Amino acid sequence: MKNIIVASMLFMLPFFASAQKSGGRSPEIESLRISYLTQKLDLSEEEAKIFWPIYNDYKREQSALRKEKSQNMISFKKSTEIDDLSDTEVQNLIVNELDFKQKDLLIDKKYFGKFKSSLPIKTVGKYYRAQETFKRELLSRYKNGRPERN
Repeated sequence: MKNIIVASMLFMLPFFASAQKSGGRSPEIESLRISYLTQKLDLSEEEAKIFWPIYNDYKREQSALRKEKSQNMISFKKSTEIDDLSDTEVQNLIVNELDFKQKDLLIDKKYFGKFKSSLPIKTVGKYYRAQETFKRELLSRYKNGRPERN
C-alpha cells in the first residue's frame, strides 16, 4: 500500500507544479483532493500509473479553460447591474456563459472516454463518486468551520 501511495504522489508532482504556477485553485485544496482520491480509489500500482497522468491532463485542461474564461470573457459575476447593460450586452454574457459550459462539458466527456478506455469502469465510477463526495465534504467543512454572522 505504501508503494502505491508513493507512486501516486510521484505522478502528482507535475500537477502540483502546474497548479502553483497557474495560480489556479488553492494548492491546499488540490492536495486534499488528491489525498482523498488516493484513499477512495485504492488504485493498484498499475492503475495508478494510468490514472494519475490522465487526471493531471484533465485538471490542466480544465484550469486552462477557466483561465481563458477569466481573462477573455466578461461574465455575470463581473457585471454590476443587468439593468445598466444593453440587451446585446446581456445576450453576449449569456452566450459566453453557455459557450464556457459547453467547452467544459466537452472536456468532461473527452476525459471520461480516456478514463473508461484505460481503466475498469467500476474504478471510473469510484472516481466520479469520490469527486462528488469530496465536494460535499469540502463544502460541509467550510460551512461548519465558518464563524456565525450576527
